[in-house]
Amino acid sequence: MDLSNRTVLVVGGTSGIGRELARRFAAAGSTVAVGGHSRKALTELAEEGFGTITIDVTDSASVASARDAALTRYPELDTVVTMPGVMLLEDLHDPAHFEAAQRTVDTNLLGTIRVVDAFTPHLLRRGGGTFITVTSGIAFLPFPPMPTYAASKAAVHAYSEALRAQLDGTGIGVVELVPPAVATAGQEKVNPHALPLDDFATEVMDLLSQDPTPHEILVKGVLMHRWAERDGTYENLVAQRSQALAMLPSRQG
Repeated sequence: MDLSNRTVLVVGGTSGIGRELARRFAAAGSTVAVGGHSRKALTELAEEGFGTITIDVTDSASVASARDAALTRYPELDTVVTMPGVMLLEDLHDPAHFEAAQRTVDTNLLGTIRVVDAFTPHLLRRGGGTFITVTSGIAFLPFPPMPTYAASKAAVHAYSEALRAQLDGTGIGVVELVPPAVATAGQEKVNPHALPLDDFATEVMDLLSQDPTPHEILVKGVLMHRWAERDGTYENLVAQRSQALAMLPSRQG
C-alpha cells in the first residue's frame, strides 16, 4: 500500500490507536479525515488540520449522513479504516451484564458492518480501494473478564475474511489490523506489558507499506495471541488470563 497518496477516513479515530494512525497516514502524505462522536476530540483534530466527520456507528442514519458528508468533501476517498470499539468488563454471574454485551456487539460488530456497507458501493464504483478493519489479539485468545468484547472481535475477524472473499476481483482490498494491548486509553495502567503506542504505530505502518500488503497486520507483540492454538499454547494462556477474573464483583470477598 502506497501510504503517500491515499485519501483516508478513520472511523473511530478520535483517540488512542485510531488517532495515532490518522497522524501517521497524514505524515506519510495521505489526505486524512477522522470520524467520531466526541465533539471535543473532533475540534482538537480539526485544529491539527484533519478533516472531521461526526458519526455514531450505532445509528444507521448517522452512518449514512457521515458517508454523504465524507464523499462530498473527499470524492477520491479510497481507504476506509473502521475501528469502532468499546471494551467493557462483564460479570456473567449477573444478568445485568447483558446491557454491556448488547452495547459491545452493536458498536464493535454491527458498527463495523454499518460502515463497510455504507462505503462499499462507492469503492465498487471507483473500481478499487481498501477497507481496514480492526480486531484484537483478544479475538484469537480471549480475555475472560471481557467475554463479549472477545466475541465481537472474533466476529469482525470472520466478517473480514468473508468480506475479502466476496470482494475478490473488484479491486477492493480488505486488511485486518490485529492490535495487542497498546499503551493507550488506560491500558498502560493495568497492563505493564502493553506495547508503547509509538512503537506499535511504526510497526503497523511498516507492515502496511509491504508489497503486497498482508491480509492481516500482525505486529510482533500479537503473534503469541494470533497463533496460540496452532502453537499449542492456547489452553495455558487462557488459564493465565483467567486469573484476571478476580477483578469481577462476584469474585470479591
